[in-house]
Amino acid sequence: MDKVDIANLLEEKHKELFDWLKENPRDIWMEGPEGKWTTGQHILHLVDSIQLLNNALSYPRFFLKYKFGVANRESRDYETVANKYQDKLIANKDRAAKFNKDLKKPTLKQRDRLLTRYQIQQKKLQYKTKKISEKNLDTLIVPHPLMGKMTIREIIMWTAHHTEHHLNSLKLYY
Repeated sequence: MDKVDIANLLEEKHKELFDWLKENPRDIWMEGPEGKWTTGQHILHLVDSIQLLNNALSYPRFFLKYKFGVANRESRDYETVANKYQDKLIANKDRAAKFNKDLKKPTLKQRDRLLTRYQIQQKKLQYKTKKISEKNLDTLIVPHPLMGKMTIREIIMWTAHHTEHHLNSLKLYY
């Protein structure tokens, strides 16, 4: 998948999420299944995740190479990244729950501001995806807390899947 296809995939997955949020009442923002995240927490988690990636992509390329090294393998395709993430989630349920247990609960008052922040961050990621070279997408790596080191191409594709994963979780409840 080339960088334009990845940017389009990001746009598609985020549009699906925003469309779902528009279709559902604002009141569900503070709701969630017992012991699970509220809708607001899902969105806050996605915003935090995408903002971290955008911050990493703002560093000079030489800094990323120095800090994390370069890839010693080919980038995986979208399906492989998505399947590996699902496998890692299942294998590390306790670790993932512990990692995310202290996530704040955004209030209904914070909803519009948080959604605006999310739209800005996802558009920024699409822009950065289109601007980075195909070579750097496959050679530069960054760490992921659950998946380990990933190429930039993989982590951007993962971001699209991550959005879909959280949308599917929301759809299960509502």
